[in-house]
Amino acid sequence: MSSPPTETRAEQPPLVSLVLQSKKALQHGEQLCSRANSLTNASAQCAVDVLALDAKVKWASEAVIEQLKLAASVAKSIELRRSQLERRIREWDTIRSQHTTALDNILEALGAQLVPPEFHQTSSDSSLFGSHDSINKPNGISDPRLSPSATLRDHQISRKTRQNVDRTRWKTLRDFVDEAAIEDVLDSVESERTRLDDIMTTTYHYPETLSNAVTSIRESLPISGAYPPINPILSIQEHTTIDMARHLESLTAHYEQMASALHDSETGEVFSEEDLRDMNRDTEELPAIMSELEESVKAVEAAHEKLLTAKVAAKEKLDASSSILDDLDELGEIMSDMLEKQQEVEGDCEDVLEGLQQRLQVVQELHHQYVLYQSSFNKLLVEIARRRQYREAAEKIVEGMVGQLRAMAEGKYFPPANSTVQYSFVRLIEERQVRDDFNAEHGAHIPADLCLCIENPPTRWDVVPLPGDVRETLPEIDSDLLAQAREKLSTGDVIFPGTDSL
Repeated sequence: MSSPPTETRAEQPPLVSLVLQSKKALQHGEQLCSRANSLTNASAQCAVDVLALDAKVKWASEAVIEQLKLAASVAKSIELRRSQLERRIREWDTIRSQHTTALDNILEALGAQLVPPEFHQTSSDSSLFGSHDSINKPNGISDPRLSPSATLRDHQISRKTRQNVDRTRWKTLRDFVDEAAIEDVLDSVESERTRLDDIMTTTYHYPETLSNAVTSIRESLPISGAYPPINPILSIQEHTTIDMARHLESLTAHYEQMASALHDSETGEVFSEEDLRDMNRDTEELPAIMSELEESVKAVEAAHEKLLTAKVAAKEKLDASSSILDDLDELGEIMSDMLEKQQEVEGDCEDVLEGLQQRLQVVQELHHQYVLYQSSFNKLLVEIARRRQYREAAEKIVEGMVGQLRAMAEGKYFPPANSTVQYSFVRLIEERQVRDDFNAEHGAHIPADLCLCIENPPTRWDVVPLPGDVRETLPEIDSDLLAQAREKLSTGDVIFPGTDSL
């Protein structure tokens, strides 16, 4: 090689400086490549960790979802069982409304039906017609006011008096009803019904609570796979490190070239100006290469940071999944308690419903009782009217008999052949049976203090001599005359004083 001019050689950097720069660049490049290699290896391990953590998160999420399905089915089961109970309660409420409405209706009907004062006002005698025990008077003398004609006159006066009676003060059938007992029954029904609501309220929030818990846990579940794509990151790192390796090879070759040139220079070899410019140009390119290496390291670091962030996120998701699993275990215990409580509530509701059904039976029996009460009272009115007709007919018969007896005593009347006395006696026996049958059928449904006279037997009449008179002694009658009399009275039975009366 020819030696360049002295002034030009002085402008070129010394060869030793170029070698030092090359060596420094090589060492720095080796450090950068070593760091990039470490980061790449760490990134690969980090990627494996992310995938492993993500798999655990996915498994935990799937397990949680299965448990949440079970919890949702439990919530639906509790809601279904509650709806069945509520349906039965609504059915009972409907029946209760029907029975209570029917009871209210019959009570209103009883409140609209008047009861004559004579049916419930107490007197010294329960009979509508006064005492029929006239034979118990002192000395066996009867009160003349109790004669048939006097009785009829008293009733005629009573009828005239009652034409202008103010009925606004009359009692009704409802006044004889034990309202307090009815209120006690209805209050007990309402109390038990309120208790049933209280029992049902204890599990009212169970389905909603479970549904909200399931929704909350499902929404808090971490989403597996929500990470930066790992393969592209690793691919970028791989390409980057390959480029860095090429740059490191270039740095190594440049350093070896510069070291060889320095060795040749020391042995006396002189380089031409063009060789020196080439070496200087190559050395001047070192900063650009180092800059690329540093940018490459930053790219590898950035990729590694992404994977580290993904790993941290995966770890947090796994921790969250573990916490959710703990919450799920707690939810399982809560569900067990809820199912046990729901079973207890169903048992209590069954007991209360059974008791309510029995109480409702009492309400139904009250309704039936008051229906029979009203029906029996209506028949009582009919019976009283029939007895009035019977009484009036009996009084007329007795009055006629008294008149006939008086006429016979005066010798002005003799009983016809077809007498009705025997027929009246038969009617008396039939009347007693009719009254007994009525009292047996309807007496139990009528309050004991209402119309006391309904239990009276038919009024019996006794025809006795007037005060101061004595029983007449009749002469003996021949047998043939007596036979003729009996033949004429074969259709009736004549009752004479001193015998059993009608």
